[in-house]
Amino acid sequence: MNRPAGHPRRWQILAILCLSLVLIGLDTLILNLALPSIQKDLDATSSQLQWTVDSYALAFGGLLLMAGGLSDRFGRKRLLAIGLAAFALTSLGAAFASSPELLITFRAAMGIAAALMMPATLAIIKDVFPPEEQGKAIGIWSGAAAVGVPLGPLVSGLLLEHFWWGSMFIINVPLAAIALIGGFKLIPESKAEGHPGLDLVGALLSVAGLVAIVYGLVEAPHNGWSDIVTLGSLFVGVALMVGFILWERSTENPMLDVGLFLNTRYGGGALAIACTSFGLYSGLYLLTQYLQSVLELDPLGAGLRMLAIGTMMVGAPLSPKLVERVGLKATVVIGLLLCAGGLGMLAGLQVDDQAQALWGLAVFGLGMGIALPAAVDAILVVSAARQAGAGSAVADVGMQVGGALGIAVSGSVISTLYRDDLPQAAQLPGEAGEAVRESLAGAAAVAEQVGGAAGERVLSAAQASFVNGFTGTLLIAVAVATVGAVASAFILPRQRVVEADGATDAALPAQPGEAGVRAGS
Repeated sequence: MNRPAGHPRRWQILAILCLSLVLIGLDTLILNLALPSIQKDLDATSSQLQWTVDSYALAFGGLLLMAGGLSDRFGRKRLLAIGLAAFALTSLGAAFASSPELLITFRAAMGIAAALMMPATLAIIKDVFPPEEQGKAIGIWSGAAAVGVPLGPLVSGLLLEHFWWGSMFIINVPLAAIALIGGFKLIPESKAEGHPGLDLVGALLSVAGLVAIVYGLVEAPHNGWSDIVTLGSLFVGVALMVGFILWERSTENPMLDVGLFLNTRYGGGALAIACTSFGLYSGLYLLTQYLQSVLELDPLGAGLRMLAIGTMMVGAPLSPKLVERVGLKATVVIGLLLCAGGLGMLAGLQVDDQAQALWGLAVFGLGMGIALPAAVDAILVVSAARQAGAGSAVADVGMQVGGALGIAVSGSVISTLYRDDLPQAAQLPGEAGEAVRESLAGAAAVAEQVGGAAGERVLSAAQASFVNGFTGTLLIAVAVATVGAVASAFILPRQRVVEADGATDAALPAQPGEAGVRAGS
């Protein structure tokens, strides 16, 4: 049987897709280091500052499934181009925002643009690469998708040393323009032939459900898990997603074939992606604070050390080779166990333990580079060609919801453990005491104001309490990665399925005892 050779310029196309992904990841954490400058220049409240960060994640995570469906209906190249153009324009708007409200609005618009881009990138890979090369291409895609996140603090640190905070958005414009022009020249248009039309009810249910879930998760660290807003948002979100599933199962032309979740590759792949993303965002969220507030590094120094996670670029090319050699199940399990080991090393950090922090990041990055491409490929290879965009969006949603959950859980737990561990020596009266109890950054600011030996005592006590809470919080991420590895060992089949005659034979639910590669291998 003749196999499709793939697009002759598929590797150049992949480079354009990876640039788009780095842009998306870059803006996930790039703003965190600039918050003090933004607060001063725009006179923003603490709540407004939080929403400049959260609005991007909320819009991005909420629209992913719908964007995947739109790309199947109207064309993946078209959606990617619209997303890139909108990302550049909204970045310009954010750079020159004159009020907190305007900045929040532009950040949300950037999240919408990112949601249009991301599912299209994976669906284009499925279109331009032959089945036997898709695993390697997805490995590179996964590395690009993940490496942009830790690059954010580094780029932020570099720019803040020389320019104003708006420069962090300006840098997006030329990068988006390069990707837009390159994509226009190289990427072929692809969409679902004979697509029945947009499933409007399903699209609205998915957007409302995911927005409510992500909103509940991003608000949980600030409001508390027992707060009515947190619980209400999560309950409404889950209820809407249940409604989405029921609608998709009953409608004649669904946006997403939810029956595919019964397939062990599809459901197991989504679970592995969420567990990996939980560890990534939880670890980076906490480690950024450790590097800056415990080791007292400047933004650039902290960002440079974050690059230790770049070992994911070593693991990603290894992933498809491991799948061929030891199988899908073993590859994902090995990757997740390495993630758990790296997070365990981070959990053992002391107040001054820079070397172990770098080793922990490196081990985690290697594990993520191995697990993520294999899990994403398992989802993509099962998705029907006409739902490649929606199927790709499932992988993206797993990453975003897993990451939002990681930050929400870590933020809540570290705050509680930090406050509970603070010794009496660090308990000051009035507003100063409240700032110390609120966060390690607040304690550092108070210690600087107090000065002398008293200030040093407050800072040392706060740093020790943070590190103790850091350990307990990261052990949760270790447990999540370990549970993901165990679940993958039971759920995922041994081998990666191979497509036959341009369509997957894995559209039917796989049986628990299934093994081996089916027709077309």
